[in-house]
Amino acid sequence: MTRQTIISASFEVDSAASLYLGDCIDFLRTIPDESIQLVITSPPYNLGKEYEHTLDIDTYVGQQKAVIDECVRVLRPSGSICWQVGNYVDQGEIIPLDVLLFPCFTNNGLHMRNRIIWHFGHGLHCSNRFSGRYETINWFTKSHKYTFNLDAVRIPQKYPGKRYFRGPKKGQYSGNPRGKNPSDVWDIPNVKANHIEKTPHPCQFPVSLAQRLVLSMSDENDLVLDPFLGVGSTVVAAVLNGRKGVGSEIVEDYYNWAVERVESALQGALRVREDKPVYVPPENLSLSKNPWVRDNQVKLWK
Repeated sequence: MTRQTIISASFEVDSAASLYLGDCIDFLRTIPDESIQLVITSPPYNLGKEYEHTLDIDTYVGQQKAVIDECVRVLRPSGSICWQVGNYVDQGEIIPLDVLLFPCFTNNGLHMRNRIIWHFGHGLHCSNRFSGRYETINWFTKSHKYTFNLDAVRIPQKYPGKRYFRGPKKGQYSGNPRGKNPSDVWDIPNVKANHIEKTPHPCQFPVSLAQRLVLSMSDENDLVLDPFLGVGSTVVAAVLNGRKGVGSEIVEDYYNWAVERVESALQGALRVREDKPVYVPPENLSLSKNPWVRDNQVKLWK
């Protein structure tokens, strides 16, 4: 156990990571109002996985609402909630969980900023409908003045050397030298058998997915919360990027994995699959004639 990681029955604001074994509602009630900058979580989908019991869908939504209400209470005015869900499947019929849960957020006065599509290449194969290869991350903010650091998550330009060929900007680069906006469709591998992050959890969250949210929606030393911790990917993403991570998990085996992974991350020893790097121009790419772009190119290359 590192001294930086607190294994506690309550919220610890001064630790690099505060992990709680038990029900998330109990843990959330120990967190002060408006103390969390960012909530990232992937709750159970009510599919009868080993970590959940299948519920009547109205009961499931009611339970989710109780957790969402607490998350809104602890969220700072500048904060965000990212709720990652897929579909509930009943006798081959799908029910989009984000549609069912949408009122739980808007009735709390939250504002939806994006419905991010997380696309991945592997999953169950269907014979009576098209195989599902995406889930959604629903991003809500508590106010209209919220943290968003786009430069921290830019991805490579498709045509990095492309220039304007006419007009007043002729010859200047047409794209941002720092990279492009990753858009609301993210192609990030999910965690399957040969993934370097794989643990026994059947629906593990990739660290690179959580990391984009952490970098763009929080600043260093901010608190990042995951009420459905699983094996700790959200907290790992937080501590790897200078944030403080807090979370709760009710399944002891997953909780133990989370503790091990977070401790390893704090020691710099955890292997994770990195997100796509920001584009860095080759040395022979000439500088823009635009002074603002040129200055920022030089800063980027340094």
